[in-house]
Amino acid sequence: MKTLRPLVVIADDFGIGPQTTRGILELAASGVLSGTVLMVNSPHAEEAVAAWRAAGRPVELGWHPCLTMDEPVAPIDRVRSLVDGGGRMWPLVRFLSRLFLGLVRSDHLRVELQAQYDRFIDLTGQTPRVVNSHQHVSLFGSVGAILRDVLRHQPTRPYIRRIREPIRTLFRVPGAWLKRAGLSTLGRIQTRAQIRQGFPGAGWLAGITDPTWIKDPAFFERWLNTISGSSVELMVHPGYLDETLVGRDCGVDGRLQRRVDELELLRRPAFLDACRAAKFEIVPLTHFLTASRRLSGKRVIREGEAPAEPIFGMQKGSAGASPSPSPTTSPGESSHAA
Repeated sequence: MKTLRPLVVIADDFGIGPQTTRGILELAASGVLSGTVLMVNSPHAEEAVAAWRAAGRPVELGWHPCLTMDEPVAPIDRVRSLVDGGGRMWPLVRFLSRLFLGLVRSDHLRVELQAQYDRFIDLTGQTPRVVNSHQHVSLFGSVGAILRDVLRHQPTRPYIRRIREPIRTLFRVPGAWLKRAGLSTLGRIQTRAQIRQGFPGAGWLAGITDPTWIKDPAFFERWLNTISGSSVELMVHPGYLDETLVGRDCGVDGRLQRRVDELELLRRPAFLDACRAAKFEIVPLTHFLTASRRLSGKRVIREGEAPAEPIFGMQKGSAGASPSPSPTTSPGESSHAA
């Protein structure tokens, strides 16, 4: 019998809005998710964490650093180059143009990322064990290096998304080709740095697309059947229709409906059928974090390599759920997911 490949399913944007949070928690309860990541600078972050606790912590909750929407966590006078005249952080296109023009100060990036990291700990009572940046901003300029520097002081280095896909999928999976090719090119550079510094992650990333393609009922099936590699992360953005996102993350457009469409696709039995047909098994993040601890000090995990001795032990009913360590216990010292 062929060994099943580990698949990590991560839902981005937890806490961005109440209906997005509700959709992610419902999906987590069905056992489809390995983890989700919290936007701590969102005005809805605190209520999202409360909802996660009330639901029994059904999924691993990590950190989603954001530099392109809402207000910063740090005092505005300490991160002035990151905000507009109204005190809100620049949207993605303006942020990137300012970054490339040298108008974004590295010390301001460091202050804001550290402030968001500290707020995550204040809100959840734990350090993050999975991290990926909103709109992939960690690929650009010095953002990725600063983010890794903030994270490297943790007792156990967290799982960080490796934003790259095999060339084969660029040609065989339709949608957003230019965006995917560009992000994958930059992602390969960042992945090498992540591996050198000992941050665990899956070999490849699936799921980057444009909203139009989510309407295809075979969207996830096509990705899973096409992507190669011994380990894969599937990036998803599920949620109910969330009008609090309008004017912050999107307009009244396809990006708002995309979350609803993804939630519907992921809830269908056909999604799990597609995982099994492609020889994937949805695994918790401990699959990578535990193996990374075993390998620490022995050898560096090679690019694209899955950790040794796969760990598929998962709590029935949820891919990411497991008992939580006490707030006084370091995640690096606990065998359980938070």
